[in-house]
Amino acid sequence: MTDALSKMLATRDWILADGATGTNLFNMGLSSGDAPEMWNVEHPDRIKKLYAMAVDAGSDLFLTNSFGGNAARLKLHDAQKRARELSRISAEIGREVADTRDRDIIVAGSVGPTGEIMAPMGALTHALAVEIFHEQAEGLKEGGADVLWLETISAPEEYKAAAEAFKLADMPWCGTMSFDTAGRTMMGMTSADMAAMVDKLDPGPLAFGANCGVGASDLLRTVLGFVAQGTERPIVAKGNAGIPKYVDGHIHYDGTPELMAEYAVLARDSGATIIGGCCGTMPEHLSQMREALETRAPGPRPTLDQITEKLGGFSSSVDGTEESDGNDEPPRRGRRGGGRRRA
Repeated sequence: MTDALSKMLATRDWILADGATGTNLFNMGLSSGDAPEMWNVEHPDRIKKLYAMAVDAGSDLFLTNSFGGNAARLKLHDAQKRARELSRISAEIGREVADTRDRDIIVAGSVGPTGEIMAPMGALTHALAVEIFHEQAEGLKEGGADVLWLETISAPEEYKAAAEAFKLADMPWCGTMSFDTAGRTMMGMTSADMAAMVDKLDPGPLAFGANCGVGASDLLRTVLGFVAQGTERPIVAKGNAGIPKYVDGHIHYDGTPELMAEYAVLARDSGATIIGGCCGTMPEHLSQMREALETRAPGPRPTLDQITEKLGGFSSSVDGTEESDGNDEPPRRGRRGGGRRRA
């Protein structure tokens, strides 16, 4: 266990995280349907390049290639018995990249959703979810990750199971959820619900927030929702580079480097401390995000109108909190769980 991220948070006003994993790996030749985690052993040079591109573009923190590296997800590729190994190797490659730089770089062990639905709606029990997350956490710890990084979670039950697993592994952690349904996660959580939930966890995350979703504007509205709850815990903002569109049979994100630079500054001014990109975010986006954060003075908290003026409109007229009571048990809506791959 290290406290590298805690030290960085104590001395920095903002921290630049990395961008997309899937988008960059697809550009390197990954085929749709393949498990990116297998590249940790099949193409370690490409994974090393993935990490190095983020660091060279200015990232202070990058996530390991282990998003789908849990036994439940790897079972789809008949590799469920390799969860610990593949996660360990993803962190070892990250450690090699980070330790050769002349500045502090945080290796964050990515932990994505299981892809299963938690009981009682589904078959995944709390105990089994803890076991699955614990196995992956131990692998990332062995590989030298500084911190565990839970991401793209929709269900509070899965978030809590991961928190328990990380405690068993004795590792510090951060955790984000994906808000993509009128300001709520797929399983009904609002920003207010999440803020209330993380304050009850022991130990709680070093930082919490949102990633992925439907666009940078919506994500910043969610960040403002966290801030409105009065949380003192650092907030994470990892928004997509624009909106996905199909171009010549492939998914393309329309966010330019200039737009992501505006997003980074707005995220900082909205109250986020750890700022990065998610789907579609490439090194060229990160470079301009870094430059903007370094050269533009902090400003007042932006209004919703200012956010839409610079980044585009929201995908819905509501942010979910108008129906929220601020607890951590969202209404049951019968939506399917799962979890998208971080692209």
